[in-house]
Amino acid sequence: MKFLTEYRNPELVQQYIQEIHKITTQDWSIMEVCGGQTHSLVKNGIIDLLPARIRMIHGPGCPVCVTPLHLIDHAIHLASVEGVILCSFGDMLRVPGSQKSLLQAKAEGADVRILYSPLEAVTLARENPDREVVFFAVGFETTAPANALSVVHAADQKLAHDPILTSPVLVHPALEAVLNDEASRIKGFLAAGHVCTVMGTQEYEPIAERYKVPIVVTGFEPVDLLQGILMTVRQLEAGRHVVENQYSRVVRREGNPGAQKTIERVFEVRDREWRGLGNIPMSGYEVREEYAAYDAKRKFQSPAERAVESDLCMAGQVLKGILKPQECPQFGKGCTPSAPLGAPMVSSEGACAAYYHFYQALGELETA
Repeated sequence: MKFLTEYRNPELVQQYIQEIHKITTQDWSIMEVCGGQTHSLVKNGIIDLLPARIRMIHGPGCPVCVTPLHLIDHAIHLASVEGVILCSFGDMLRVPGSQKSLLQAKAEGADVRILYSPLEAVTLARENPDREVVFFAVGFETTAPANALSVVHAADQKLAHDPILTSPVLVHPALEAVLNDEASRIKGFLAAGHVCTVMGTQEYEPIAERYKVPIVVTGFEPVDLLQGILMTVRQLEAGRHVVENQYSRVVRREGNPGAQKTIERVFEVRDREWRGLGNIPMSGYEVREEYAAYDAKRKFQSPAERAVESDLCMAGQVLKGILKPQECPQFGKGCTPSAPLGAPMVSSEGACAAYYHFYQALGELETA
């Protein structure tokens, strides 16, 4: 298959690993931003093949993981309201709220449905004119165009019972927040290729210059990631700090202007709370006033009390790259995929889930 099998070529993988070993002369901490990159690094054993002087730090690029607790509670509350069909991507169902998850709410009788696209919610609303169809929208800039388009279609079809509960977030403000953390040890980034497919690479250029860190946009296959790591290490060893695009087969500097216009039509950028990271200025999308009728936050009152995160969960430190998953005292003990304390243990892009499934489950990783 074009653009897939060739990026899993064992000979190319070996060549990149050898070159990385050859040029690495100092200790470098590199954060891969996206959870999809994390899973690929762990699943393919790449972390174990890198020089000991290179430490891969797993970043906050898991939208399910950073969805704030109060918003999950709001979704669970809406699912319990008579006449509401609560829809979301499958990843969200097992993420723990303060008392339970959407999956548990579904088991208790709530009408919770898994969709593969927010546009399916528009069809569902049209087919159920006597019900409120609420789509719980999570994701980064990657899914924001489809989320926005679902609102546009609902408005065009005058479906007043198709609101969206928004939680999309932006990646580049999170990078700055991580870099500004006093515990940060990050010297370079692997940026997520799918986000840059939509938004381009220009918004990373001021970050690379201001913080003197190289940022390399990569894909998700082994060769993509190893080439990206090599490009990052070359910059670090040479004292350079620019944005480079390894994922040039998909990503352009300007991104996708059409998708960007769709996002801007429906959403505006505001401050956003990130689960485990706190409030990050201008890091989230909210529905514009023109489409207020399709904003579930305006349409439905949220639960009065905002729950507090468990003191036992170290997800925030994991998302910032301060801790590796196995360094959390609860990893594999008080926190497992069947009984998670935090979202990174159940999300398909969560770092804790990656370590549990690909190391701990095989008996190859000692828990803290």
